[in-house]
Amino acid sequence: MSEAKSHKAGFVSIVGKPNVGKSTLMNALIGERLSIITSKAQTTRHRIMGILNGDDFQIVYSDTPGILNPQYELHKAMMGFVTGSLQDADIILFVTDIYEKEEEVFEITEKIKKMGLPIIVIVNKVDQIKSQEELKEKLSYWATVFPAKEVLPVSALEKFNLELLFNTILENLPVHPPYYGKDELTDRPERFFAAEILREKILLNYKKEVPYSCEVIISEFKEKEDLISIRADILVERDSQKGIIIGHKGAALKKTGTQAREEMEKFFAKKVFLEQHVKVEPEWRTKADKLKRFGYLQ
Repeated sequence: MSEAKSHKAGFVSIVGKPNVGKSTLMNALIGERLSIITSKAQTTRHRIMGILNGDDFQIVYSDTPGILNPQYELHKAMMGFVTGSLQDADIILFVTDIYEKEEEVFEITEKIKKMGLPIIVIVNKVDQIKSQEELKEKLSYWATVFPAKEVLPVSALEKFNLELLFNTILENLPVHPPYYGKDELTDRPERFFAAEILREKILLNYKKEVPYSCEVIISEFKEKEDLISIRADILVERDSQKGIIIGHKGAALKKTGTQAREEMEKFFAKKVFLEQHVKVEPEWRTKADKLKRFGYLQ
């Protein structure tokens, strides 16, 4: 068989409820920190592709927003990314964890079972399990929910069983030429990751509704040989939120910006000059025209 005919390639959709570890899993599988990670629900808002290449394979992972009941137009757009990812998928990684019950995700499990695709069930966070007996019960439980499907215990954080998971994915991957260039890591541009890094620090530094009301737009991204100059607009819905983001004498914004800049310098492997501006964009989460402008809708 020729090299072209033996090459495998396909799209692997990572789906599940919020906070089960989907982003941590994708980052671990590709060996790069593409998806931002916090302990808060709805951290991932977009579909983010991470591409893993080998001589005879290409795996295109899709990290997706956690499945939820939409309350805003933004949530509907986020669930649209999940649907799109499932429609493209060659393999589905359904990620649950040791705490979740099937009734919490009944709707999505029924949907993906009807798709006729290879499904690999990932029971994540097994490093937090109390006993081997409890682990056996969890695996047995999910094996009854997804009969005749692979059910694997995994710790994305500790990188436990990732080699077994990778081999299982490779076994189920269809024979196909690569979809992307072999030197590509993601389908997203650099300014997208700059925005995500800053948004991650906002999620980590602010409480309650404030971080969920924020959107980050990179209005300028100028790269030189030894420096990247970035202008970021932080959008909030109300004047009171603007004041919270900035903080007393600008201290909160300065702290967030410093953390984001340091993370960006690690990510881009260059010095970064970060300029931040906080603006009020009323009701942006509920307005289709604004969501389209911010890249959530086509």
